[in-house]
Amino acid sequence: MNLRDLSLNDFVQEVASSSPAPGGGSVAAYAGAQGYALVAMVCRLTLGREKFFPVQEEMRSLLEVAVVRREELLSLVQEDTEGFKVVMEALALPKQSDEEKVLRREALERATMKAAEIPLQTARVCLTGLSEVLGLLTKGNPNALSDMGVAAQMFKSGLEGALYNVQINALGLKSLPMKEDLMMQCQALREKGTRLFEECQGNVLKRLE
Repeated sequence: MNLRDLSLNDFVQEVASSSPAPGGGSVAAYAGAQGYALVAMVCRLTLGREKFFPVQEEMRSLLEVAVVRREELLSLVQEDTEGFKVVMEALALPKQSDEEKVLRREALERATMKAAEIPLQTARVCLTGLSEVLGLLTKGNPNALSDMGVAAQMFKSGLEGALYNVQINALGLKSLPMKEDLMMQCQALREKGTRLFEECQGNVLKRLE
């Protein structure tokens, strides 16, 4: 089953089921995809209008980026669930003999690292989305101001949700250097994301007063 082919209702039902996947990582990626869907909408609402003629080419370029990034995040919805399943498969490997224990430990380490890298990519794409919303707020159709604000909220939720999933996977790693590297990347992404989101939110709220 490919999660991206489900209806909105069916996807929500899958998340709400007793199965641990799809879970927070997939939902985070979906939030980011919604953010880029809103970015694409604002671009389309800005294109073709005479008053926004100076930014037409920029809007066309951003629209193309938004379409590609939305597709990437929708793919990450599925990849995150698949990454979790690989970790579960590694945990189910036999561990009777010393050799089996070593093989199981190595497989689990590889699977856990892969499971951390997937939401890390989600976080990076969502961070880029926040940066693009910040630019869009100054050039996009102001009638879609609230939509731009919601896009920023979706990217922030996607970013934070993805980072939670990176960190919980990092805690399961035996390799201290890999664990520390992931935690440092999370800290840097979170700090950048917080700054960008606060700028976006400040811009929106100021113009809504």
